[in-house]
Amino acid sequence: MPTTANTFAAFAQRADYSLLEKLRPDPQATSDGEDHKARQVFSGHWVPVTPTAIPEPEYIAHSNTLFAELGLSDELAHDEQFKRLFSGDITAAAAPMRPYGWATGYALSIYGSEYIQQCPFGTGNGYGDGRAMSIIEGVFEGQRWEMQLKGGGPTPYCRGADGRAVLRSSVREFLAQEFMHALGVPTSRSLTLYMSRAETVRRPWYSENSRSVDPDILVDNPAAISTRVAPSFLRVGQIELFARRARSHAHPEAMNELRLIVEHLIERNYRSEIDANLPFAAQVVELARLFRGRLTALVANWIRVGYCQGNFNSDNCAAGGFTLDYGPFGFCELFDLRFQPWTGGGEHFCFFNQPSAAEANYQMFWKALRPLLADNTAAEAELDAVRDGFGDAMAEAINAMWASKLGLSSPDPELAQELLGLMLASKLDYTVFFRQLSAIPETIEPLKASFYAGSSDALDAKWRGWLQQWRKRLEAQGDLQSVSAAMQRVNPAITWREWLVAPAYEQAREAETTRIQELQEVFSAPYQAPPAELARYAQLKPREYFHAGGVSHYSCSS
Repeated sequence: MPTTANTFAAFAQRADYSLLEKLRPDPQATSDGEDHKARQVFSGHWVPVTPTAIPEPEYIAHSNTLFAELGLSDELAHDEQFKRLFSGDITAAAAPMRPYGWATGYALSIYGSEYIQQCPFGTGNGYGDGRAMSIIEGVFEGQRWEMQLKGGGPTPYCRGADGRAVLRSSVREFLAQEFMHALGVPTSRSLTLYMSRAETVRRPWYSENSRSVDPDILVDNPAAISTRVAPSFLRVGQIELFARRARSHAHPEAMNELRLIVEHLIERNYRSEIDANLPFAAQVVELARLFRGRLTALVANWIRVGYCQGNFNSDNCAAGGFTLDYGPFGFCELFDLRFQPWTGGGEHFCFFNQPSAAEANYQMFWKALRPLLADNTAAEAELDAVRDGFGDAMAEAINAMWASKLGLSSPDPELAQELLGLMLASKLDYTVFFRQLSAIPETIEPLKASFYAGSSDALDAKWRGWLQQWRKRLEAQGDLQSVSAAMQRVNPAITWREWLVAPAYEQAREAETTRIQELQEVFSAPYQAPPAELARYAQLKPREYFHAGGVSHYSCSS
């Protein structure tokens, strides 16, 4: 029977390194992990690397929810040895833990186009975990988890950067991961967040009251290390890297390395759904089918809760089918199909283009698997059929999502499409609107609480017509009270509002965490209306924050 780990020694006993034992290290790597300068990595699945500790680390936050799921005592977050480890001091590791962490390489594809231009060597052998490194993999409460430092210093993939993360972006990622989990969206998770006021990091950012699109000043921010947790951190871009090497015969073991990492992906993320007794080719086809289902469901969930990934490249696409890498993300307030919080993202990664970005990433996943089936024509055809069905699977997931938000027992794409047009015309708040709609109002007046601008008689008439048609559908289904309750389970009462999060990371610069704790509380129950004293978390965005640099839009200066 699992017991709560109250001591660091008990925590260390959970260590179990399947990736390090099953996959191959870079043969050119050092044995001690002292490997912190940018260089090309030509082969192998991982590079031993030691994190660089932040000096004088201070506790900022930990996830009580995840600690409980992992069977860890909350007191551990304040344990000196635990704090040292998760602020980058690997010398705190205790047996059977390894005295080093590991970084991994991956390829980059943007909308289905392979890129090597941003690699400092012009080869693609320099892409990978530039400031992220895993430091422990283990079995906690019967489940395998990997723990990864974000901001733990340079690795061979750092491309000349410092490997650090600023407190601002670390607070955002820490809060966002647990918020998404509470929303019911598959995601990596947040374990701990420590910062250092003794080490600062200079990044471009926005001056106070800036209306600039791009950052207009340089800001010194405390260095921070957050720890994210997932069943694995395998990415589509990672599988893609080994497929590129296999196709180009980059080295004699290239095809075998591709097979090994795909086998590892199945073992880590899909074994409960894929029969180990199936021939390998059949397992690959089933992997493609299952990932398609997870990815389409994930993106439908993103749109359901108003989330925009901002930069959904293949290297930011978890092969396990969950949300990964909270850099330039945001949540839609004023409803806009083209909502894109990241100034460098472009319309191709905007809110309603996420299904297309997902399909492009899936195309690269399919392409990466195909070399493994080169001698099996039947399996190749099955794999191709799974790929060809992506569009229909995505449309089915999206239509089912809209049906759930509208309380419908079956999809009605025409009704949903008409609604989207009305929502755009009314300039409304995405989250507040659907929460008001969940009460199944008889008139449009309650819905106007979500409008940022005034209405008109003509628009009101269209709303009344749509509302009448929608209610007629619901009444034909039966009990409206049950429908309303179901809608409230999929339409959150609150959302991420950057203008309410920014004060939390500004406050944290002085190690004051009241706002972070408040956000943790509100974000832990997003389908419940916040108490009266926290009602601001359910209100519309104030006018002064529209077009505000660092709030309505921001660069990826993390």
